[in-house]
Amino acid sequence: MTDTPTPVLAPATFQQRLLDWFDQHGRHDLPWQQDRTPYRVWVSEIMLQQTQVTTVIPYFERFMARCPDLRRLAAADQDEVLHLWTGLGYYARGRNLHKAARVVVEEHGGAFPLHSLDEMAALPGIGRSTAGAIIAQSQGRRAVILDGNVKRSLTRLHAVAGWPGRPAVERRLWALADHYTPDHRLADYTQAMMDLGATLCRRGTPECGRCPFSDVCVAHARGQERRFPESKPKKALPTRTTRMLLLRDARGRVLLEQRPSSGLWGGLWSLPQFDDALALEAWLDTHAPGSRLDAPGASFTHVFSHFRLEITPQPARIGSLDSIGEARRWYDPDNPDAVGLAAPVKALLASLATFTLDMPPGP
Repeated sequence: MTDTPTPVLAPATFQQRLLDWFDQHGRHDLPWQQDRTPYRVWVSEIMLQQTQVTTVIPYFERFMARCPDLRRLAAADQDEVLHLWTGLGYYARGRNLHKAARVVVEEHGGAFPLHSLDEMAALPGIGRSTAGAIIAQSQGRRAVILDGNVKRSLTRLHAVAGWPGRPAVERRLWALADHYTPDHRLADYTQAMMDLGATLCRRGTPECGRCPFSDVCVAHARGQERRFPESKPKKALPTRTTRMLLLRDARGRVLLEQRPSSGLWGGLWSLPQFDDALALEAWLDTHAPGSRLDAPGASFTHVFSHFRLEITPQPARIGSLDSIGEARRWYDPDNPDAVGLAAPVKALLASLATFTLDMPPGP
């Protein structure tokens, strides 16, 4: 097996077909396509990782309204950034976005090191493909991209065997992406490659009849579009369990605690979590003696990429609390703080009315 499959078209022919299709059918009015600064392209690229365009647009616009440039983002508190990110998921992206902004300000004088693909790729959360997209779309310079949409299109076009996450397969795809990348219209070309995968060469239901490459696509010729790209070898997802404490005071406020900066929901605010009911009750006996428990809420499952988390909400009414500590805060659902919340926590806080406690009147 050679390292790189034989290209199905000459680069100039591939580029012409793709750009002709893009001019007629591509997306030209996305918010980040207006005023294409490196900052705006960067934020959009990070948000679009693992997330569809329609979901990203309102988050992008809200983010730009609050953090319109890199220095404003670098000066923001992490809580503010994660609050803006709440609901997008994959929160490490938001933390890395914030971290990278500070690195650019502190080490690069507030300007992206656009002269160097390697320096761009070394910034937190960016990597080779995102660095290429920022350079190509904001500067119009030749840089190669290989995001999920491009991987899928090239894999089908050449019927590249193997899971694209394997290093050998990824090397072949990078070589193909480099082979086809032009020296002109780089912003349009990179957007066209992403649009092709997002709108036609979709994961489950590709629209081969409208694809500009259907006549040369090897997977299509074999009738094997759904086979490619090959899936990652599956492992059974383990299930973990947790009890989330919905501890409310006399004013109806809920106790939250901040997660460690790394790991699950890093830096976000969450309900206190315990392995089981005994651990939860022991914590209450120690830190909030006299608290009263209500019946547990219905358990539900939150799925991560590498495990399932079965969550059981446990409502409680506080007796007394000696000290909430530095990493905890009282959260008022009627006047919520602008902090980043884990998705299931946000859902539980939104459904507090379903947890009926005989709360004493507030002061």
